[in-house]
Amino acid sequence: MLAAVLSGTAAVPVSAQVVPHAGVEVTTDERRRGLSWSEGKAAAAAWVRADLPPGFDLGARVTTTRGDPRSGGAEAVIEPTLGYARDLGGFRLDGFVTGHVFTGGIGGMSYVEGGAGASYTLGPAEVGAEARYAPSQGAIGGDNLYLGARARLGVPATPWTIVGTVGRSTGDVNDPVRAARLRPTGRYHDWSLGVQRISGPLTLGLTYSGTDISDDGPDASPFAVRRHAGDRIAARVSVGF
Repeated sequence: MLAAVLSGTAAVPVSAQVVPHAGVEVTTDERRRGLSWSEGKAAAAAWVRADLPPGFDLGARVTTTRGDPRSGGAEAVIEPTLGYARDLGGFRLDGFVTGHVFTGGIGGMSYVEGGAGASYTLGPAEVGAEARYAPSQGAIGGDNLYLGARARLGVPATPWTIVGTVGRSTGDVNDPVRAARLRPTGRYHDWSLGVQRISGPLTLGLTYSGTDISDDGPDASPFAVRRHAGDRIAARVSVGF
């Protein structure tokens, strides 16, 4: 998958001013929308991206999932992404299509989703909203819609940034066992609040995240893993190139 991304980048003429980026990251728990994707364990990631004119970008991310039952025991997920962004004054509009390709697991865990968002920046503050949709697929037992809002505030004259998110996941269910991967107890809400210290290419972060998913009682699905859907604090270190 990474080879495809890089070969696609190489096919673009130099005159098109392709801008490459890459980075590595380590976290104490890979959490997304309030759910752990690494069985509550530390995870590592690496990513590459090429910014293409006029506003497109092509990239891929590889993240360890540590045999998480949510992904059928997969050891890693590879996520190729095609995105587009456009700035209109203080507003920024963006959209993307991404694949989640799980490796080392069993049972056909991979799926595709797309999304769009808008944000507005004024000085050190930014607010935004997004929608992400995964059409009906056997791997996720139906479809999945995520609606979220986010905010960032850079503390003036310091390297610190405060970030927060809220979101809601819903969708139709064809297979309740598989649908529990992304929605352990059906529709749910998630939230997070964190702080980042950005110094050149180095970013240090500490984030609290939570959901309204109850962790009482046994899981109705082996993919639900509700014990890793409660309140957590995760630390993250990333370096970009």
